[in-house]
Amino acid sequence: QVQFVESGGGLVQPGGSLRLSCVASGGSFWIYAVNWYRQPPGKQRELVATIASDGTANYVDSVKGRFTISRDNAKSTAYLQMDSLKPEDTAVYYCNQKRKNVDYWGQGTQVTVSS
Repeated sequence: QVQFVESGGGLVQPGGSLRLSCVASGGSFWIYAVNWYRQPPGKQRELVATIASDGTANYVDSVKGRFTISRDNAKSTAYLQMDSLKPEDTAVYYCNQKRKNVDYWGQGTQVTVSS
C-alpha cells in the first residue's frame, strides 16, 4: 500500500522559514517525480514545485528564489524548504506522486504565515 505522510507545518511570522517533509512508504519512490501542492483557504489547489527522478526542479513563479524542493531517495523522503515566507503562502501543503497514472496524496500539513 502506497502512503505519503507530510510534516513540518506550523505558524510562522512573515519572513520566517519552515521545512516540510514527505515520507513515502510502499512502491518505487525513486522512479517518479514528486510534487508539492498547496491549497489556500477558499481557493483551488495549486502546484508549487516539482522534482524529477534525476533531481531537476521546477517552481511556480510566486515561490521562485524562496522555496527549494529536494529529495532523498534512500529515505523515500521529499522536502520543501520555504524561506522568506509571506502571508499569501498560508495554505495546506500536500505532497503528491503520480505512479502509472494513479495519483497518491498525503493528508496535508497546515502552514500559516502571520504576525
